[in-house]
Amino acid sequence: MFPKLFIGPMSKNIVDTAIELALQGWSLGFIPSRRQIDNSRGYVNNWNTKEFVDYVRGRTDKIPIQRDHGGPGQGKDKDNGLASLIEDGLNNLDLVHLDPWKADPRMDQAVINTNIMIEYYSTKNKTSLFEVGTEEGINKYSASELDAFLKKLKKFTDPKKFSRIKFAVIQSGVGLLGVENTGTFSEQRCKDMISVCKSYDLLTKEHNGDYLDGEDIRRRFELGLDAINIAPELGVEETRCVLHKIEEEEREDLFERLFKACHLSRFWVKWLPDGFSPGDLHEKRLLVEVCGHYIFNTDEFRDITKELSGLQELIKLRLSNKIKELHESCSVLNRDGGR
Repeated sequence: MFPKLFIGPMSKNIVDTAIELALQGWSLGFIPSRRQIDNSRGYVNNWNTKEFVDYVRGRTDKIPIQRDHGGPGQGKDKDNGLASLIEDGLNNLDLVHLDPWKADPRMDQAVINTNIMIEYYSTKNKTSLFEVGTEEGINKYSASELDAFLKKLKKFTDPKKFSRIKFAVIQSGVGLLGVENTGTFSEQRCKDMISVCKSYDLLTKEHNGDYLDGEDIRRRFELGLDAINIAPELGVEETRCVLHKIEEEEREDLFERLFKACHLSRFWVKWLPDGFSPGDLHEKRLLVEVCGHYIFNTDEFRDITKELSGLQELIKLRLSNKIKELHESCSVLNRDGGR
């Protein structure tokens, strides 16, 4: 049985908090993207794939690890994704999201490329399971288009290998911008896509579950959703802890240093509207919130945070509470009867 809640390992603090919760009985999964953790390292703790897997599995076997958005062009550099895929296979990840859509969003080509990735990965690893499809921000599709994709993929994939596909990504009309969940949730679209996936005996996963309230998450599971991905929200939560301490201690100098480091990183561009130019304090704070986690591993960030008292205790408490809160929202009709 897979967990209902998969979280992005946006920082070592988030990883450590999730491990501690897993050891207490909370059911969670990790979804490292290629930008976060990859064969050529990433921005999270400077871990490569093997180091991250060894770190987690050396502490608990309770958290399944899934590659999120494995595929061409999904890392920090443009590539065919094969070196990353090899490393995922060698490290026996529990799940691998096969997502070639960013490199070529055409539906028929996505079938071909997904099949190629299944075949290639299977030469390196014969046990890991797969997730297919993509999120709305990369390529929007309808329930009928998802059905056509799965039908063709099943036709062109060896039956034994197709049986290793456990999840398909459904879309319900939402996305992320800044620190908000945007778009309009469509219950009917959600239900239709869930129905399509069930017809292929697949579990359903929705990405971009960040910044939803508990009722919004619960409703998705009432409709039959099996799992949800939440990632940047946790990085934002940790960054807000830093901002809280800076404001509590009235350290405007530290805020300006943090803002400058975040602004220069350019990681905020992905999450804010085109042409965004921070002017007032509110806009500067927003920029820091959306991209602070990208620079956690830099010397400048460490120098800033070491001047703040009680920060680690606050981070641990707020991350633990946030993950528990999200988990409880996913607990509708929990089949295994646990948390």
